[in-house]
Amino acid sequence: MPGRVHFAGPAGPHVSLTRVDVDAYVAAHNADWQRLERLVNRGRKLTGTEIDELVELYQRTATHLSVVRSSSPDPQLVGRLSSLVARARAAVAGAQAPLWRDVTRFATVSFPAAAYRMRWWWLGSAVLGNLLALALAIWIVHSPDVQASIGTPDEIRELVDHDFANYYTEHSAASFAFHVWLNNAWVSAVALIFGILLGIPTVWVLLQNQINLGVTGGLMVASGKGTVFFGLILPHGLLELTAVYLACAGGLKMGWTVIDPGRRKRGQALAEEGRSAVSVAIGLVAVLLVSGLIEGFVTGWVHTTWLRIGIGVVAEAAFLGYIVVLGRRATRRGETGDAELRPDLAPVAG
Repeated sequence: MPGRVHFAGPAGPHVSLTRVDVDAYVAAHNADWQRLERLVNRGRKLTGTEIDELVELYQRTATHLSVVRSSSPDPQLVGRLSSLVARARAAVAGAQAPLWRDVTRFATVSFPAAAYRMRWWWLGSAVLGNLLALALAIWIVHSPDVQASIGTPDEIRELVDHDFANYYTEHSAASFAFHVWLNNAWVSAVALIFGILLGIPTVWVLLQNQINLGVTGGLMVASGKGTVFFGLILPHGLLELTAVYLACAGGLKMGWTVIDPGRRKRGQALAEEGRSAVSVAIGLVAVLLVSGLIEGFVTGWVHTTWLRIGIGVVAEAAFLGYIVVLGRRATRRGETGDAELRPDLAPVAG
């Protein structure tokens, strides 16, 4: 009866083809081979979409050649496919898409798709993290004993009256923005990459981040400096915290994959999630650069509070809109943020 066998590549499973099977195999794939030959014959006149098609058809035809070579006694077919694969390999080597096209695809497909796929982990990290920070801040505001355990009255006064606001202006804007960018990128990388350790480092990063936020916010509000706190945190913090929550989402998702890979083999699942995590990590470098620039050049230097916060809100809305619109569109096309090509499905008779 007709069946479908997965062929992951030249080293994939082999099947035994009879004469009738060979005819059926040729009939099933001849259109792909002819299309590949037409693309090869066009040489350097290919568009970006045609280059992607050329690469995909080359890999698919290489798989077909492997199956035919190991299973079919037909030297004419083997010779035809060998020649086509060799010519296609040369064309692929000479038809690489320019770097700008790869960057464009990453920015419009790979990163938003990977981030959008993690949206529920992302939302969960944001909600739980902010609830923790809010609960801690409320506890501090209503408990003088807790405030006293954090620092002496003089130390707290120094923090709320001077240190918190001066933090954003004590260095040059460019130097401060660069320092903040590196620090946040490092924190996000730890949260994301080391999520493979069952997500434990990711949870630690999230807890530390939210505790610092809750303690500082609680002390500022308790001292009557709530408007100063939110006026200085919101401009850059909206985008910065969103990026941190996305990094934590990726780390937690990877950690959960170690525990429950679903229907996939654990190694395969981790490889796929790892490649998506790399897309997120690279994308967050750019996102955190933007938040770092806002923190360095806006937070401490734009003295109109509504304008500062407005810049932060616009940046946050633009980022979330970008992820939702492009990410949803990409995932509907089957994109995952994983650069690995999907295996071909080759129909055979059996």
